[in-house]
Amino acid sequence: MANKIIITQEDLNELSTVFGNVDINGDGYITASELQDALNQVGIKIAGHEVRELISRHDTIVKDGRLNYEEFKQLYISLKQDRDYGAKMKGLVRKASGVTTVGGMSGTSAEGTTHSVTDDERVAFCNWINKNFAADPDCKKYLPLDPDTSDLYTKGNDGVLYCKLVNLSQPGTIDENTINKGAKLSIYQIHENLTLALNSAQAIGCNIVNIGPEDLHAGKPHLVLGLLWQIIRYGLLSNIDLRANPGLAALLMEGETLEEFMKLSPEQILIRWVNYHLGRSGCGRQIQNFTTDISDSVAYTHLLHQISPPDFGVNTTPLHEHDLHQRAEQMLQESEKIQCRQFVSANDVVKGHYKLNLAFVANLFNTYPALDTPANIDLSSIHEETREEKMYRNWMNSMGVSPYVNRLYSDLTDGLIIFQLYDIIKPGIVDWKRVIKKFNKMRMLMEKIENCNYAVELGKQCKFSLVGIDGKNIYDGDETLTLALVWQLMKAYTLSMLTQLAGTGHPIVEKEIIAWVNEKLQSGGKSSRINGFNDPGISDGRVVIDLVDTCKPGCIKYDNVKPGTTDEGKLANATYAISTARKIGARVYALPEDIVEVKGKMVMTLFACLMIRDYQPKKK
Repeated sequence: MANKIIITQEDLNELSTVFGNVDINGDGYITASELQDALNQVGIKIAGHEVRELISRHDTIVKDGRLNYEEFKQLYISLKQDRDYGAKMKGLVRKASGVTTVGGMSGTSAEGTTHSVTDDERVAFCNWINKNFAADPDCKKYLPLDPDTSDLYTKGNDGVLYCKLVNLSQPGTIDENTINKGAKLSIYQIHENLTLALNSAQAIGCNIVNIGPEDLHAGKPHLVLGLLWQIIRYGLLSNIDLRANPGLAALLMEGETLEEFMKLSPEQILIRWVNYHLGRSGCGRQIQNFTTDISDSVAYTHLLHQISPPDFGVNTTPLHEHDLHQRAEQMLQESEKIQCRQFVSANDVVKGHYKLNLAFVANLFNTYPALDTPANIDLSSIHEETREEKMYRNWMNSMGVSPYVNRLYSDLTDGLIIFQLYDIIKPGIVDWKRVIKKFNKMRMLMEKIENCNYAVELGKQCKFSLVGIDGKNIYDGDETLTLALVWQLMKAYTLSMLTQLAGTGHPIVEKEIIAWVNEKLQSGGKSSRINGFNDPGISDGRVVIDLVDTCKPGCIKYDNVKPGTTDEGKLANATYAISTARKIGARVYALPEDIVEVKGKMVMTLFACLMIRDYQPKKK
């Protein structure tokens, strides 16, 4: 009988640091290559197939060929207790170069808990903020942030910089009129700003679970860096698709269709873009990742030379330097000629820091894509993502699903994302033994359809209206039918949260939300009312504004409210209403256009989110 693994408090205290040090690309999972690299560094030399066996043996929860935190915990403890490996495993706990270890900073942190944060990310994010907001008068009192100090955690903790960064990544998300600004803000105003920033970040797809306004105000490094990376990543990758950059059609492989290309993730497209320019350079190099394949700066040097306008004088002289750090520095000096020296230091390049190298390349692409749209390719068939589709994607990503949803239809075809959503909405409903997580190449199509059939079956258990929908529709990416399922998932999530808070003893239905809206407006002395979620009177935004002001009296500055007689005025009111709703704590996903166009489904979620906020226990 195998010995039972005993996990001590000391083991738990050091585990967070170990996980952060092994998870090189920071995506929250340990891959076989990351694990092998980490074990090699501490003198544990085992073959690749043995590493894969270790991963397989402990990949017991999701079974996706990599380890999440809980799975890694079992592997780490078992290796540590092995008499041959125990002493060497301690090497994974030691502070790595460029990593700062900070103690737990919340009341819920166990005594001795630590988190590892990289100094490289702090420096990179400081420089990005300094560059983008140097000319913004509202940011003058915060900038420049000193990347060598804790400025990133302390200077911006009143929420203004976070709000500005959200708007940089997704322009127009936050109405500037709702941001509290001034020489000295009260703790109440600071809390409002931070709440606004967090709820707006969530609305664009950031996962803010376990991050609260108090965490940002306290400047907890691991939470601040995690949130900033999500916001910055969103902005950097948002335009890396054919709809925004038709020139990407030049990257199609022989025989590849536009539809197939559109299924690639932004990261995969960036690798394809780099390789396209490397091919044109004739250097004979190609890359497969943003870690080991770029660490010698050869690919970067050729890429910069290819994409830079001739009159900037970018050249390949760094290739003559043999020292890798010196070569990386010289390469970055070349990137500075085109004002693209961002995110990475020479050391980040040499050690292959995944996040920062991804950001560096994405910024290069956004600045100098150097692509011409092929004349022989018809782009008219490209599906342009609708606001509704984008909102659903953002909602899914904010729930923390994995992998990240880049394409609404193609990313749902194996059912795995849908199962995660069911599990969030109604924990325990998914029988994970029925879910196929690793697909056999010979049976992949049938296995994915089998998953999708089970996803539809679960929807029927949840009383969804799924007439005429089967698993094959989801697998095929049928837009209308997939949207029907996704909408009901989001609706179920929203109403389940509302039901829990309302304490009615029965599920909340839509007519109860309408009744609450009108009762709330009446109790607040407002004259506006609605007769349903499709009421044309909602279009000017004033009823939403009145409801928000009733939920938190005085939060609306009626001087900012427009008459709402023009399309421009209606949109301004709707934007102001949604930003203020988020500012007072409502986690709204709906967009201003949904109010102006009176999109009944989205209007329902907006009112439901305000109702949820109204039922939440008031913090003292």
